[in-house]
Amino acid sequence: MLIAFAGRPGTGKSTLARALAARLKAVWLRIDTLEQGITDSALGVASAVDAGYRAAYGTAADNLALGHLVVADSVNPIALTRAAWRDVAARAGVPLLDVEVVCSDPEEHRRRVETRPADIPGQRLPTWAQVQAREYAPWDGERLVVDTAGRAVADGVADILRHLETSSRPRP
Repeated sequence: MLIAFAGRPGTGKSTLARALAARLKAVWLRIDTLEQGITDSALGVASAVDAGYRAAYGTAADNLALGHLVVADSVNPIALTRAAWRDVAARAGVPLLDVEVVCSDPEEHRRRVETRPADIPGQRLPTWAQVQAREYAPWDGERLVVDTAGRAVADGVADILRHLETSSRPRP
């Protein structure tokens, strides 16, 4: 199974994806880590966004082919990236769960963005203004929405596990 996370920076998406992957003993593919590695490489690219996503799609496909559960963690902001994750799952013949992570409390969201430390060496986190200005298209497909405002990480993980147990998708 492929579980593809999406959400604006600072919503708690990576924290939740990491915790879910640990709980399910899944492969965790974090776009930020891939992009930072590409940026730091000898390639000298200014922006590794496209390359990071493409590396993640290929790595996800490889791991799904081995029978591993994959948790993909990215902003996943537009129809193109969302369709690409659907294509990865379809080509691998596995179910897909799209999870959109939101923080419905704007003050909490802003505080998170402005106070969180970078946890990847060399990573430059976006400012609140950059988060607000970043393109993030409304969803047009089915997904599970998890609101992290005022909630513990364990509660978000429980929401996803409950959804997996009650949906028609095979349980990982």
